[in-house]
Amino acid sequence: MSESKQKGKSTVPSGDDNKVRAVDPAPTDAEPRATSDKPSEDMTKKTIQGKNATEGPSDGKPSVAKMTMKEAKALLEMNPALKSEMAGLDGDKAVEAMQKMSIADLLTGLSASGKNQKDMASYKFWQTQPVTRFDEQSQVAEDGPIKIIDPTKVSKEPDALLDGFEWTTLDLTDEKELRELWDLLTYHYVEDDDAMFRFRYSESFLHWALMSPGWQKQWHVGVRASKSRKLVASITGVPTELNVRGQQLKVIEINFLCIHKKLRSKRLTPVLIKEITRRCYLSGIYQAIYTAGIVLPTPVSSCRFYHRPLDWLKLYEVGFSPLPHGSTKARQITKNRLPSSTSTPGLRPMEVKDVDAVHNLLKRYLERFNLNQAFTRDEVEHWLVHKDQPGSEQVVWSYVVEDAETHKITDFFSFYNLESTVIQHPKYDAIRAAYLYYYATETAFAEKEKGLKERLLMLMNDALILAKLANFDVFNALTLLDNPLFLEQLKFGAGDGQLHYYLFNYRTSPIAGGVNEKNLPDEKKRGGVGMVML
Repeated sequence: MSESKQKGKSTVPSGDDNKVRAVDPAPTDAEPRATSDKPSEDMTKKTIQGKNATEGPSDGKPSVAKMTMKEAKALLEMNPALKSEMAGLDGDKAVEAMQKMSIADLLTGLSASGKNQKDMASYKFWQTQPVTRFDEQSQVAEDGPIKIIDPTKVSKEPDALLDGFEWTTLDLTDEKELRELWDLLTYHYVEDDDAMFRFRYSESFLHWALMSPGWQKQWHVGVRASKSRKLVASITGVPTELNVRGQQLKVIEINFLCIHKKLRSKRLTPVLIKEITRRCYLSGIYQAIYTAGIVLPTPVSSCRFYHRPLDWLKLYEVGFSPLPHGSTKARQITKNRLPSSTSTPGLRPMEVKDVDAVHNLLKRYLERFNLNQAFTRDEVEHWLVHKDQPGSEQVVWSYVVEDAETHKITDFFSFYNLESTVIQHPKYDAIRAAYLYYYATETAFAEKEKGLKERLLMLMNDALILAKLANFDVFNALTLLDNPLFLEQLKFGAGDGQLHYYLFNYRTSPIAGGVNEKNLPDEKKRGGVGMVML
């Protein structure tokens, strides 16, 4: 949930057609925005691995021996962690050092734009962690832990921080401390590369995201300034169970790695990661899952952001969606218009009485994917059922389809609310974004999935209508689950952001992320990622 999501500025198609979740993770999420002309991580990797790649002089790993000064500067701009490592070296020496590095070292921390990256630790740090290396991912012979942890050898005390800072464990049942975390994330977490939008997590969202079944206060880690007592950094985790190619793992889902902007040079990221790792190890959890918008060692999967305008004119006015060449504002408004009412018979809001039926349906549905969350009944109730409470905002919207004759729940879908602040705009102060969450349908179990695409098109079109009626401005989705079946037909536009999935201390071969080699939704690339992270 999440520092990697702030990356995918929504795009309208041109023309008239439109948190082993143990511990060494990185932030998740990257703010959605329209596609840009900046090079993607994949494009950059191909450049690095192209004709200039030669065998490294010392370790036999590919390096970039013919890198020019211009290429080196461009790479450093896309890799803040590497740039920090090279600080103090003059240009020639920096290029010389980079020429001797392996491709894996150069890729660690890579992003299509470096502005928003919060020191996700350098390649030197990740080399010390139990994560899959770039050069070994395609050679995985057997799934399993990378390192066997002996809890008796795990330190009972945290590493020392810099003078003037101290560790704290956040108590999110205390409204004052919850507000402190809200304040840190509001002003110092993810914003888009052009500093136009910034995630705005509500206090209700933080309660929902960080106090799920099994949560423990010790996994809500903070750093305070000793004198002022101000909260200046955070990293959090929540427990769950994960299925990876049929193997069930107890994991921690890592999220909200955030450091005060003025402290980004203090290299707190590795220390935060090591501290939450230590705490999870002591609790007997040795694996973690996390997402990021940057390339780290090594993504188990990568999905692409897609965005469906619900209020196209507002998105255009705040700079989120462009006006396609050859089109007009009136055409875009007409093209993105939705019906005023839903069309699925038996569709209604989900209630507590539906939890058992939805749990059963969701469990069976997710087992179709190589990477999925093994939901408990309590988790289904927590994550999917909205319960009115005085003073709290609604975070999740869930709907079920009940058969009129049998009263059986045949389908369900859900989406959650994550607003973004519009920075210094004269007319609007926020974008209300709905994020597609979990869904399932009995149609998926028909022979050869007969009728699945048509059923999902109907259900997801109704989801768009309901989100519009709830005053959302845009509907965001990734290329995971069965989303490639409907994204383009329902006029979702491609974003420029990727969300990379990572497993900590667990090795498995790459998992499909719903996109093909052209980074476009591909129905044949489904069956991989069946886990939605906030």
